[in-house]
Amino acid sequence: MFKKLEDVIKFIKENDVKMIDIKFTDMFGKLYHITIPSKNFSLKTIKEGIGYDGSSIGFKEVESGDMCALPDITTGRIDPFWDTPTLSFMCNSVEADTKQMYHKDPRTVAQKAERYLINSGIADEAFFGPEFEFYIFDRVSIENEPCSTSFRIVCEESISAREKGEVPTPGHKMVHKQGYHQSPPLDALYNLRSKIVEEIEKFGISVHYHHHEVGAPGQSEIEISLRPLCEVADATMAIKYIVRNMAEKLGKTATFMPKPLFMEAGNGMHVHQFLSKNGKNLFYDEKGDYANLSKLALYYIGGILKHGRALTAFTNPSTNSFKRLVPGYEAPVNLFFSLANRSAAIRIPKYAIDPQDKRIEYRPPDFTCNIYYCLAALLMAGIDGIENKIDPGKENFGPYDIDIFNAPDKIKKKITPLPTSLEESLAALEKDHEFLLRGDVFTRDLIESWKEIKLEGEVRAMKNRPHPYEFQLYYGV
Repeated sequence: MFKKLEDVIKFIKENDVKMIDIKFTDMFGKLYHITIPSKNFSLKTIKEGIGYDGSSIGFKEVESGDMCALPDITTGRIDPFWDTPTLSFMCNSVEADTKQMYHKDPRTVAQKAERYLINSGIADEAFFGPEFEFYIFDRVSIENEPCSTSFRIVCEESISAREKGEVPTPGHKMVHKQGYHQSPPLDALYNLRSKIVEEIEKFGISVHYHHHEVGAPGQSEIEISLRPLCEVADATMAIKYIVRNMAEKLGKTATFMPKPLFMEAGNGMHVHQFLSKNGKNLFYDEKGDYANLSKLALYYIGGILKHGRALTAFTNPSTNSFKRLVPGYEAPVNLFFSLANRSAAIRIPKYAIDPQDKRIEYRPPDFTCNIYYCLAALLMAGIDGIENKIDPGKENFGPYDIDIFNAPDKIKKKITPLPTSLEESLAALEKDHEFLLRGDVFTRDLIESWKEIKLEGEVRAMKNRPHPYEFQLYYGV
């Protein structure tokens, strides 16, 4: 939107902007913000940033917590949810004194991955496009106390809420796991989704479409156009912000949690991607042996699948992630590729036949990821595949154009499975992370910190807590 500071100052005056909101993310992809009056926004703000305590969001220790958020003026957009006219910027977190880039800052990692791609000479841009799956509920109550652990979800589309009289409703009910592309009146969220899409488009993000997803009580999907890595990561943060705030504004609540409901479809983040050089899509080859994919594209696929188990530590970094990655749903559990096969980890969209549309879709990720780390890790794995000419066919990664769940055992035995837990994925990262360190994109310190925090704060924390279902199983033993 803006290229120069003068453009920003002019916009502030012409649009009577009162506040400037500085947004940045922590290691886990959580969004934070600081707000300053617009009269205080200047060249100094851009060069020196706004100071904050990095120890409070997990970046640093208390004794060395000072950091600064440097606004990127190209990301400037009016925030639609403020009563006071407010201009919002995404930021990089930097060292407070030297203003040097901070190696754990997610946006910095994404930018380093983009530079590494350019320096490799392979391509000059990596395009990505996440699919946004989320649930919209009416009410959610959560309790985690020593003598009480529970959650309760109320959704106007759920059969249980209607039968219990928790929501006023006529007789129409959506059948369990049958929400995909349902039309009104079964789809009760179409107006809300349209309002969300309106705000997303006002934010300068092009939307392909929106629709009801498989999950009967409240699951929705929005798909956007592909964009360069860091740009689409910023857009992802904006879209999650818009979805949550618009739902809240209209009296509902939205979640991107991978598996909020037992026996319903989970929320994935299927990531479409391709590489480009001088405006040409490098994944297309009219004479390609499979699905018009170039050799480069196949090597890229080989890299992602070769490192797929380690990648889950960044693409699916929560204990809840692995409640979605289970057999019996569309979420993949095996590392192979295929044309139009939704049980594959990498699907080649059959409808993407134009040379400029040729792409792959990596299906395991979910939105508990830090989008900057996730996309950077995928790109680094793909580059490794290209540089080392990892042939997916020779590595038993396919293509397998079959229903893998009903495949013969001799084929199943050849295929590498995804990890089945966060702990297993972190162990895979421990064994396989050298590809992430190239070009100093990820650092050893970042990876070690990631593993330690995830193990202590999530894996062990979950293991130590009694689960309500355990009471059903064992209380009367």
